[in-house]
Amino acid sequence: MMSRKLAIAALTVASTLALSACGGAGGGATAEGEQTLTLGVLGEPNSWDPAQAHVGHSLQLFQPVYDSLLRREPDGTLVPMLAEEWTWTDASKTTLEMALRTDVTFSDGAVFDADAVVANIEHFKVDNGPQANQAASIESVEAVDDHTVRFQLSAPDPALEYFLSQALGLMGSPAALGTDAMDSVPVGSGPYTMSVDQTVVGSQYVLTARDGYWDADLQSWDTINLRVLADGAARANAVSAKEIDATLLDATTAQQGEQAGFELLEYPTDWSGLLLFDRGGALDPALADVRVRQAINFAFDREQLMKELAGGKGEVTSQVFGPDSSAYLPELDDYYSYDPDKARSLLAEAGYADGLTIELPQITPNYETITAFIVQQLADVGITVNATAVVQQDFLTTVQAGKYPVAYFNLFQGPTPVAYQQLLAPTSAYNPFGSTSPELEGAAANLGAEDEATAEQAAQDLNRLVTEEAWFAPWYRPSQLYFFDSSKVTVVAQQQMAVPSIYNYTPVS
Repeated sequence: MMSRKLAIAALTVASTLALSACGGAGGGATAEGEQTLTLGVLGEPNSWDPAQAHVGHSLQLFQPVYDSLLRREPDGTLVPMLAEEWTWTDASKTTLEMALRTDVTFSDGAVFDADAVVANIEHFKVDNGPQANQAASIESVEAVDDHTVRFQLSAPDPALEYFLSQALGLMGSPAALGTDAMDSVPVGSGPYTMSVDQTVVGSQYVLTARDGYWDADLQSWDTINLRVLADGAARANAVSAKEIDATLLDATTAQQGEQAGFELLEYPTDWSGLLLFDRGGALDPALADVRVRQAINFAFDREQLMKELAGGKGEVTSQVFGPDSSAYLPELDDYYSYDPDKARSLLAEAGYADGLTIELPQITPNYETITAFIVQQLADVGITVNATAVVQQDFLTTVQAGKYPVAYFNLFQGPTPVAYQQLLAPTSAYNPFGSTSPELEGAAANLGAEDEATAEQAAQDLNRLVTEEAWFAPWYRPSQLYFFDSSKVTVVAQQQMAVPSIYNYTPVS
């Protein structure tokens, strides 16, 4: 995969230089009467191979070109997509059978069938994408017949159905999977295909509606233009100029969205703060001591951080599970108060009265302000932070490779089993050192219990454990500030997703 990523990165640089002055009008009806949606997106994939898909705002990029086996409605309800029906065939919920649609083809003309699902899942398991852990419980997948597929799990996985609506469920043409060509051009069964002659890597991706797509109701636009605007100021300027129809802004740029007359969708999705990865002390022995991790939590003034970094829009918290989760406990929101003296006392008890140093990766150029607050507030209790700049496209792979003991993230607060698989399981994308404990594994084993009370108690035990053991240092749940031009487009928020699903945008009639 490294050679493929280097190749696409080189193409990105060359194409960006070629279109340094690229502009483009917003959406609505074109002169020819076609409907165009222009979105300001925060980044672009390193590869368009579906096994390299991510979650959060990144998932939206893949949705126009790849159907998923299941689809999530705006309220989070799972509904059929490529799979018309799905059933757990055993009481232990380790065998899942799916009945597939019979009228679907990929953009290269190949037929979608059970063999295609097998090829995609097997490819996903070995291609080492950012969400590879979504397939961790899948022991095998087989084609029962042309239009029926069976998943055999190594253990019950209550998050699997959710994952089949996410990166794991995206289906690409088997002949294209893992090829260099698919890094640059997606080959899926989705409602749109990439217009290669209009697309410029690093600047914009133009997607056009497929003729004969199987579900016209999901094909609301003739063209979708994804404008790559990683910098928040650039997105705000594009809103002011009405060059785009919708995008995510933040507290520092929200005023420009309001002045442009855009409508605001405001909703909580993420939590912001530090992930204290190295709980075993592999890179930083100090972090193996729970008192050091707790000291880091007591060092942060969450109210100030939310005011300065999120414009006061959000809720402070000390837990990584949100109010919609079965693990949520209101009393854990203020478990770690701002108490520098307590932080210094804990550091002294742990043998670090004279201070310590931790290494932190910093996304450049967007996170300098956040890093400055981290450096200052930890310095106040005797912790020195060495921040190393990492370019955004390399940040996730660098962190997940276990090269840093801590890192700052915004991460979504999903359903409890999903959050466990993403954050806490030893194979999790955000648990690069494989931290675990008998207590954690015991609670996790009951997350999928048939008895709801048992499952809820296990979820809350899990939450209390990782909060008290300071696996993380959450600060607040920021409000997502998603602005759109309501004169041209109607947008519905997507539960537990940083930006709306691509299916949630429709033209104003």
